[in-house]
Amino acid sequence: MMKQLPLLLLFSLLTGNSSACTNADSKVIATEGTDVILPCSPSTRENLLKKLFDWKKVDQGGDTQHEVFMYDSAVHYDRHSGQSEQFKGRVSHFQNELKHGNASIFIRKTKVIDSGSYTCVFPRLQSSQEFCIKLIVGASPAPYVVSLKETKDWSQLQCLVRGASPKPLLQWRDSSGNIVPAAEPQVSERGGSYDVILQSTVTKTDLYQCVVTQEEINHQIKAEIHIYIGGAASKPFLTLLKQTKDFSLLQCEILGAFPKPLLQWRDGSGNMVPAAEPQVSERGGSYDVILNINVTKTDRYHCVVTQEKINHQTKAEISIYVSGGNPEKNSDLSLGKFVLSDVALVALGVVVVVILAGVVVELCIPQHRNGACSGAMV
Repeated sequence: MMKQLPLLLLFSLLTGNSSACTNADSKVIATEGTDVILPCSPSTRENLLKKLFDWKKVDQGGDTQHEVFMYDSAVHYDRHSGQSEQFKGRVSHFQNELKHGNASIFIRKTKVIDSGSYTCVFPRLQSSQEFCIKLIVGASPAPYVVSLKETKDWSQLQCLVRGASPKPLLQWRDSSGNIVPAAEPQVSERGGSYDVILQSTVTKTDLYQCVVTQEEINHQIKAEIHIYIGGAASKPFLTLLKQTKDFSLLQCEILGAFPKPLLQWRDGSGNMVPAAEPQVSERGGSYDVILNINVTKTDRYHCVVTQEKINHQTKAEISIYVSGGNPEKNSDLSLGKFVLSDVALVALGVVVVVILAGVVVELCIPQHRNGACSGAMV
């Protein structure tokens, strides 16, 4: 206690006399939660084992100063009553480096509120020296992007960043890197960290990116979102192009779909029906697709349109009746049956005539030499 009193008195005097840190001699950048070293050495590089050096954090404008660490002639205090609560238990020095003139300090588990200007003062040197170090503790959370509302003509996008430090710049960009017009950002600050919201309304199908830039710490991060405007395929249009008694030629057509759709014909049991190569044409980023098939069976057929990227599927159906057979062969077969029937009838008539003739012969028995028959003909 006897050794501490003079040090506390000196601490109070240094706190009241330290000047504001205007021009930084060096800049240190750290990510929140990591450890950092703030460098400091007198120009003479003399042995500091029996010297005094004092570290303070200076607020903007130099109005308020916070005690960070003090060392005095082999007695160092990183937990003394004058030390700021913000730094207690988190700051240490390099004891073995003091003889080489190294007065640097080590800050553990940096926080955003640690950002600011620090002074390192050597008041007992032959020529008093003071150095200024700027510490920037950055927090760079990834942005969260979402489509708040969608219609067939536009989509409202939102980019949200929470707890960023230093204050970030948010921009919406399209897939070509062009800046997309957006509303004024909504910014709120708490404890040196910033929450920022940026909204934009887009009218084109594209891949959009929310780019978050923090120039002070040379950091940039982004998130992206696919937006499809009027791209979901509508119900396909089906046409019966040609029909015979043996087959039907069917066509399925989709116009103005994006992303590119997959078309398939399926039968009533859900089995895929082999089809011709699809006819695909692209216009302004949208696709027109035609898929034709020949079917030879009576069934209910479906044209199924799938767009996996947007988890969309639609279909249309058509009932087809195929009678089957060959009309010419059927006609010949009928004619043959008719001819055979006529021949059979003629043959039957001949047999009847022959039988009747026999009956007549038997009944016609001559009674006289002149050949006349007795009895009537039946």
